[in-house]
Amino acid sequence: MRTQISPETPDDVAAVREVVRIAFGDEGERVAALLDALRASSAFVPALSLVARHADGVVGHTLLTRSWLDAPERLVEVLVLSPLAVAPHAQGRGIGTALLAAAQARAAAEGWPLLFLEGDPGFYATRGWAPAHPLGFEAPSSRIPAPAFQVAVLPAYEPWMTGRLVYTDPFWAQDCVGLR
Repeated sequence: MRTQISPETPDDVAAVREVVRIAFGDEGERVAALLDALRASSAFVPALSLVARHADGVVGHTLLTRSWLDAPERLVEVLVLSPLAVAPHAQGRGIGTALLAAAQARAAAEGWPLLFLEGDPGFYATRGWAPAHPLGFEAPSSRIPAPAFQVAVLPAYEPWMTGRLVYTDPFWAQDCVGLR
């Protein structure tokens, strides 16, 4: 089945929320609430909310939202990728990988320097992500295991851009920091 990736439309919101809810299992409601809160926040960039579609509808989603890097020189606007979700019946078919590639390409094209996420290093390491700590980045919380704190360095990155990632309020309000 052919997968199309495109920006989310208002008609996709309910289907995306359901994909996120079922993809995250026991934590599905909490992650769906995070998605709702991020959409309602100033961190939301509509063009960076991407859906994967098959002929029968939405099968995957990822969201990039604004955050900051507290670098020694100044605050730097960066992006956080969360959540990344693929419907259970569509997992294992490269949809998550395609969403990641599309998100990275869009962020690079728009001039963002860095993308951050919390996730399985075994999955993300083969898809352009690296452990953030060895590159000079600090996690926003001690609840995030060091190997799970990942970064994708984009062309607009400059070597002075190091420091602590500062999450936007929805991550804290929904208690989704360090969520495994």
